[in-house]
Amino acid sequence: MAGILGLKIDVDTYRGMAQGVPRLLGLLDAAKVRATFYLSIGPDASGRAVLQLLKNPRFLKKMWRTGAPGLYGWKTALYGTLLPSPLIGLSFPGLVERLLAAGHEVQFHAWDHRRWQDEMPRRSESWIREWFSRGIGGFERLTGEKPSSFGAPAWLIDDRVLEILKEYAFSYLSCTRAATPFVHETVELLEIPSDLPCFEEVGGDEAGLQRMIACLSSGQEKIHVLPVHAEVEGGPLGEAFLRFLSAAKKRGYRPAPLKEIVPFLSGHALPRRRFAMRLLPGRSVPCAV
Repeated sequence: MAGILGLKIDVDTYRGMAQGVPRLLGLLDAAKVRATFYLSIGPDASGRAVLQLLKNPRFLKKMWRTGAPGLYGWKTALYGTLLPSPLIGLSFPGLVERLLAAGHEVQFHAWDHRRWQDEMPRRSESWIREWFSRGIGGFERLTGEKPSSFGAPAWLIDDRVLEILKEYAFSYLSCTRAATPFVHETVELLEIPSDLPCFEEVGGDEAGLQRMIACLSSGQEKIHVLPVHAEVEGGPLGEAFLRFLSAAKKRGYRPAPLKEIVPFLSGHALPRRRFAMRLLPGRSVPCAV
């Protein structure tokens, strides 16, 4: 059968929304493909990442390896500390309209991405509920619809999050880095994971590109999901992204939004599994797998 390459594009920052998303729109249009954009809706507090630089040596190594200052810009490094936090998705209603008009899928990623990534595990259940309430409320104001999927920031979830997600009637989740789709056993929610690595994890040079291409031959069901970041592939690694899409097409894969994977999976008896947290190569903190 023809393979499906799901494109999951996370928009984490104001700069990613302002500059990365418009460039990705152009790249995707040129490639004649559509994708799923997971939008951060509320404040960009990226400057608070300085706390991670002090606490987590792996985070500092990742920032150095990926050239973070060039990807995100100096303003992003100050948002939420010396500069006020601008709203991300809510600042660009016209751009969200462009995404939808172009046929892309738009889903919910975050209210405050940085605080979720840094603080969620030690926050209260009421804090998590408020985070979802604000984020999904903002998503509805932007799109006029409720989101049908959630993609957790930094692939970070816990059991409390899954229980809260049951209340929103999502059609599917994309919250893990598992190898294949499955059903979260405790809450009976479909998971379409990001099974491929990110370009920021393997690098955008020829060696990194070949590593990514080699991953395409490993899936028996010929379904893969590529995690993309607006700040990266919508920035300096845009050319590497296009080359990967071209290579995937030559190998029989059709790039598509994640929603187009859901009908195919409905005819399969998927395993019911519980997620686990694991530190993956190229990451600075554990991800759900």
